[in-house]
Order: sequence, then structure tokens, then C-alpha cells
Amino acid sequence: MRGLLPVWRHAGGGSVSAPFASSRRALPARVTLAHGGGGSAMRDLIDGVFRAAFADDGALPAAEDQARFDLAALAAKGDRLAFTTDGFVVDPLFFPGGDIGTLAVCGTINDLAVGGAVPVALSCAAIVEEGLPVEVLRRVAASMAQAARAAGVPIATGDTKVVARGACDKLFVTTTGIGVVRAGLDIGIDKARPGDVILVNGLLGDHGAAILNARGDLALETAIESDCAALDGLVAALIASAPGIRMMRDATRGGVAAVLNELAEASRVGVSVRELDLPIRPEVTGFCEILGLDPLYLANEGKLVAVVPAEEADAALAALRAHPLGRGAAAIGRVSDGRPGRVVMETRFGGARVVDMLVGDQLPRIC
Repeated sequence: MRGLLPVWRHAGGGSVSAPFASSRRALPARVTLAHGGGGSAMRDLIDGVFRAAFADDGALPAAEDQARFDLAALAAKGDRLAFTTDGFVVDPLFFPGGDIGTLAVCGTINDLAVGGAVPVALSCAAIVEEGLPVEVLRRVAASMAQAARAAGVPIATGDTKVVARGACDKLFVTTTGIGVVRAGLDIGIDKARPGDVILVNGLLGDHGAAILNARGDLALETAIESDCAALDGLVAALIASAPGIRMMRDATRGGVAAVLNELAEASRVGVSVRELDLPIRPEVTGFCEILGLDPLYLANEGKLVAVVPAEEADAALAALRAHPLGRGAAAIGRVSDGRPGRVVMETRFGGARVVDMLVGDQLPRIC
């Protein structure tokens, strides 16, 4: 976007004003507290890891304390500004299908996209534990840069802090995003109406399974990869196919069950889903049965729940399935005029059970 200046702040809040230069000192193998002190060591870390990875064209302009945007360019995309932020503390940092960097970029892009916004730019704040290998930081920054470029959403500004050993666990990342909501689009968690159809864009629970497997809690013969992906392109296709779309929400912590309960409560409607229609890998179903988990509550990082009017459901489902991130899309249920706020699942055996909101989380530090 014209007028966008990538920037990065040092620990004291001021800008790193010196341009990236080949004469900077080589970084040590591990991050030290000096790298968070606001001096030349901090500049070397920021220039050598973050600004080097995030520069769009290889050039690193002098930094300011803020990113700047052309208001006319923003207004051309829509009529409202969307703003979101999210912290990422996933353990382990690297897992099949992604890492904390990919997760941070895709997660924030998705939070904007499911609100009907065109993502414009991201910020990134990294809290680094003293002693973290610099190579780990480089890998994470490279993943973030790759994910951001693939989505066409630049990382425009950021900040780095270094804390003493034990004050955090290796690396925490916070990403903030801004986007512009498409003109004329009015969607929200409170917009569902009886008769609407509930859609998902593919296999559920893969991220939760991938994290469990990466922690060594499972011994699966077939490795399951996280579904971590940026959904802005999929969302654009969905909105084009179903202009009357009621709502979208990405099913992260708490899984699909949390989204359905939030929907039922906010819209004051009943929700019914069919277990046989839920797209879940047999491997995920199997380990959930062994560990006493419910796949409806497993986290996803590339799946959304969408509610569309019944007359637009076929077109919406076709649009999802035509996109690489929606090939496994399915209609899983309907909005009803039953008891407001209640989610009921028809089981594979013909019975019914209430799907409540979890008090906590089945799996901590999943994202």
C-alpha cells in the first residue's frame, strides 16, 4: 500500500533510526538481556532478524515510531475500520504444519477476515526469553514473513522485549491487525435467524491434534499437520457467493462448540448440528475417544463457521469447495427456533445431547 512504512521500535519505545547496514555486528548464538536494552545490541537484533525478514523489497527504510497509511487507499476498500489483536503462547514453538510465527500472522488475518474486513496490515510484538537461540528467532521471523507475503498483508510495525530466564517460556508473540470492512456488508454473531444453514470449510480438530502429537502426548502412525492458514481469500469467495451471509467466526480455542454456543446466545436462537455431518479425521476421532476429549472443542487455525440463509447455502458450499482451503466444506446443521441459547447435537446413534460451552480449555497453550 502506498504510504506504508515498515518500522520497528526498540525496547525504550524510540525508533531504530539507523538503516540496515552490512557493517552491523554479527549476532551471537543466543539472545542476551543486552538485546533488550535499547542500544546497539538491540539494533543489531532488530535489523538482523526482524527488519531483514519483513522488508518487502529487501530495502530497509529509516524507521519511525509508527506505521503510516494513506487514508484514501483505505477508504477505497470499504467504509469501516476493523481492528484486532491476539497473543500467541503455543507450546511447542514448532509443530507439524506451522510454528508460532505462522500461527500469529494467520490467526490475526483470520480474525479480520471473518468480520468481513479486507486485511491491510499487521504489527508484531515479540517477548523473548534470555538464552533463546537467535536461529530460532530467525526461523520464526522467516515464517511470519512468508505467511504475510502469501496473504499480501505486510507486517508494518513492531516491538521487541527481552526478559530474564524464566520470566517467559522461550518466545511469546502478539500480533495486531487492521482491515477495512467491505461497504454494505452487515454481519455479526447476533445476526442468525431460524432456518439458516451452518457451514464449516473442512476437517475439524487438526490443529489440536497436531499440537498434542508434537508434545509427544500421542503416538500416531500418521502425522497430522495443523490446518494453520490465512482465510482471507476463502472469505472473499464466500461473501461473493452468499451476499446475505449472516456471520462468520474462526473456530480457534474452544473449537466449533464455542462458536455455536456464542452464536446461539448472541442471536437468541437454537442451534442443531448432526454428528454424522461433522468432517473429522478418523485419527482425530480415535485419539479423542482414547483421551476423553471431544473433537467439537478442539482448536482449529484454518477453519471457520459460517451461517448463511437457506436459499444461499448451496452456492456458498460450492464456493467453499472450489477453494483450496475449503475442499472438505460441509453443512453441519441449522439455526432453529428452539430454546434460545441451546446447542443440540444429533448423535450418530440417533439420540441427542446438549453441547455446552466449556468452562476452561481442553488443551492449554494451543495457540
